[in-house]
Parts: sequence; structure tokens; C-alpha cells
Amino acid sequence: MLANQGNGLFLALVIGVGFGWFLERGGLGNARKLAGQFYLTDLTVFKVMFSAIITAALGLFWLSRLGVVDLSQVYLPPTYILPQLAGGVVFGIGFVMGGLCPGTSCVAMASGRLDGLALVGGMLGGILLFNGLFPVLEPFYHSTPRGDFTLPMLLGIGPGTAVFFLVALGLAAFVAAARFETLRASRE
Repeated sequence: MLANQGNGLFLALVIGVGFGWFLERGGLGNARKLAGQFYLTDLTVFKVMFSAIITAALGLFWLSRLGVVDLSQVYLPPTYILPQLAGGVVFGIGFVMGGLCPGTSCVAMASGRLDGLALVGGMLGGILLFNGLFPVLEPFYHSTPRGDFTLPMLLGIGPGTAVFFLVALGLAAFVAAARFETLRASRE
């Protein structure tokens, strides 16, 4: 068991370093590039994130259909509507203010950027503050539970249909983003 855990941790480290390297090479360790998302001047983050979501959805769907992955063994964090909504708001405010998300702030810090170091420090401070306040926050933390909740459950459709619509939405969004960027570039 320990050998498997050790191999898994080593593999996670290799994948994490590789992922960080690709983020940095793609310019996603730069707060200005990420902030461009909010000003609609650079839609790279949207394209990368939606590509990752579509790739994961297609991969899990087809690997499940082929019997390679048992989706019942894939951890699905339970849904708590209000706490997760509040967390999303805090995350969004931090992202807009700092220009980096937790992953890209680690990339920026590893690249020697002081803004990345400051954001990682703030993130760790926020974790410590949350931990210290958890006894007070715990009732809210466990409020509005929905259990395992997925997009197909929300829409009342099958997983294949949900993946199809997600891919169609993604392709339409990529076309719209490209047109928007072309239009914006022609005005400058």
C-alpha cells in the first residue's frame, strides 16, 4: 500500500510540475494576462479552462463507456449551495484583485514573481484564518446540503446528452471568443 501511495505522490508531483510548466509557458503565470479575462482583452484563460473541462468530460464519459473507468469510484465532492456560492464569491474577488488564481499564483511564485509570492502568502493566511474561525463557521459550512449533484441531475438528462451539449456550447463559445477577439483587434 505504501509503495502505491509513494508512486501516486511522485506521479502527482511530476504531473503538477509539468502542469505548472505548461501554465507558465502559456503565459498564465502573468497576472496581466489573467486580468485581461475580466476586461475582455484576452480570453486565453476562458479557452484553456473550457478546453480542460471539455477534455475531462469527454475523457471520463468515453473511458466509462469503454469500461476503463468506474465512475462510481471517482470522488464527487458533495454540494452545499450557500457555502460554495460564498466561496466562489471570495475566490472571484481575490482573483480580480490579485489577477491570479491559486494555481497560477503558485506558478508565478515559482517563477520568482513577487505578486505570486504575495498571493500565496495571502492564500495561506486565509486558510489559517478559516481554520481558526471554523468552529464559528461550521454551521454555515454544512448548510444547504445537496449531496452528490451533477449537471445531468440538474438538467434531468443523461450523461451523454450533457456531454454533447457541453461540447456544443464549448465549440460555440470558442467561435464567439475568436470573433470577439478579431473584432476587438480590428478596432485597436
